[in-house]
Amino acid sequence: MSYLNQPVTPAVKIAGRQEKFAVRRVYCVGWNYEEHIREMGQEPEREPPVFFMKPPDALVPNGGLIPYPTATQNLHYEVELVVAIGRSAKDIATSAAKEIIYGYAVGLDMTRRDLQAHAKKNGQPWALAKGFDHSAPISAIHPARDIGHPLSGSIWLEVNGKRRQDGDLSRMIWSVPEIIQHLSGYFELFPGDLIFTGTPAGVGAVVQGDQLRGGIEMIDTLEITLG
Repeated sequence: MSYLNQPVTPAVKIAGRQEKFAVRRVYCVGWNYEEHIREMGQEPEREPPVFFMKPPDALVPNGGLIPYPTATQNLHYEVELVVAIGRSAKDIATSAAKEIIYGYAVGLDMTRRDLQAHAKKNGQPWALAKGFDHSAPISAIHPARDIGHPLSGSIWLEVNGKRRQDGDLSRMIWSVPEIIQHLSGYFELFPGDLIFTGTPAGVGAVVQGDQLRGGIEMIDTLEITLG
């Protein structure tokens, strides 16, 4: 006789609340800061945003210990603002985008950079480079009704106490409302969706034992250790 495991819905802590934010999908935006695009060997152009996805069970809570992933020898960190969607929308205008936002968090888009470089070179998808287990550490979600909607603010990351990334949300090529407007043209957004909005310059490799600490002004701080 065989038994089927009951599916478990991934959920993220909500700051100041007992309930958690049940996650439906995790969308990500690539190349949303000019300096990061240049450090990746490209010239920034205001073309439509590049989207990819991570599985919801790739999320890791704040303070977690994550294993160094297999099949890579060049694991990179990318600190990002994460947007949590609280209402459904399709083809929403930028002027109305804030109405569907539940809150914000700090996230890490962990990346198998060597696999991503191979995929880009060969015109292949980024799933193996971006969507692996434990690839999406995230802080608690802070409701927008508590903190407002951040248009600017420091976004940074340290590795073993040394500053590696230091940017500002105002430097995003595509603002959060513009990201939502574009994404909702491809997918109907629903409560429980998360959007990682891109990373500033300063990405780099980490190894086993490294401690990562990143944050966004007026939102939260995220800490992860590589096991």
